Amino acid sequence: MKSLGYLGAFFGGAIAGAVIGLLLAPEKGTDTRDKITDAVDDFMKKHNIKLTRKEVSDLVDDIEEAAPEA
Repeated sequence: MKSLGYLGAFFGGAIAGAVIGLLLAPEKGTDTRDKITDAVDDFMKKHNIKLTRKEVSDLVDDIEEAAPEA
């Protein structure tokens, strides 16, 4: 019975955290993604890194394969 109390508290806290996060989010997701994209583009230009979309996709695939399964 005690484990149900812990699970209820866990899921209650997770739901409350998600709701508060959505209500207090400073910007829309699209705005945040645009800022991240701009920051990455600026970094790549500053450090003279040139990668094609295919190369980036391959890099992401390699990282996914190397990462431990969660």
